[in-house]
Amino acid sequence: MTCIVVDDEPLARQGMEMHIASVSFLQLLGSFSNALAASDFLRKEKVDLLFLDINMPEMSGLDFLKSLRDAPLVIFTTAYPQYALESYELEAIDYLVKPIRIERFLKAVNKAENHWKLLQQDSNNNQVEKIEDDFVFIKADRKYFKIYFKEILYIEGLKDYVIIYTDDNKIITSMNIKTIAGQLPASIFARVSKSYIVNTLRISSFDNELIYIGNNEIPLGQSFKDEFIKRYIDKKIVKR
Repeated sequence: MTCIVVDDEPLARQGMEMHIASVSFLQLLGSFSNALAASDFLRKEKVDLLFLDINMPEMSGLDFLKSLRDAPLVIFTTAYPQYALESYELEAIDYLVKPIRIERFLKAVNKAENHWKLLQQDSNNNQVEKIEDDFVFIKADRKYFKIYFKEILYIEGLKDYVIIYTDDNKIITSMNIKTIAGQLPASIFARVSKSYIVNTLRISSFDNELIYIGNNEIPLGQSFKDEFIKRYIDKKIVKR
């Protein structure tokens, strides 16, 4: 995977370059101190992954990502944890808080590589074929996958695709998340952010920022929180 680093702090760029050099599947194409220089580079070169700081002069990382028409996969790197939820609303792969530990960096880039590989698949003919009372047929990789609703953990939107996560599989199909959200039964599935739909029957716990499904952490978007709690949670909470 080709990648670039955008960070206004020289030491932070050096640290990220060292992390990248330790990963065999990453190829660093450039390192930039501001968003404008990175934007010019992205217009000329194909980049698969962007390591992006948030607090930078002239243009923040969040505003920079919003300005990109066809953005690469993005991992935010910042000293400020309070922007995490907003970053996930922008479909970021992960959010690393400085100082970045190597084990946390590896977890993020492995996730990015998995997403990148899924997007390399020929998904031109992949689609949701049919939805029944308790299962859905998905056409992917020249096969038809029958997926029972009870097996679905959550669904992630990524560009013009959705990734359906089950107990033991990941299936990608070329459909945006709004479309599939409108077809799934609302009694079971809840859209909880711009990029995620969860199976409410598989929720282990939740707080004000995250929904936990097994070992998976799903961001709970601010604009979706009230509806999610009112529709799926309030009536099920045991009252004292």
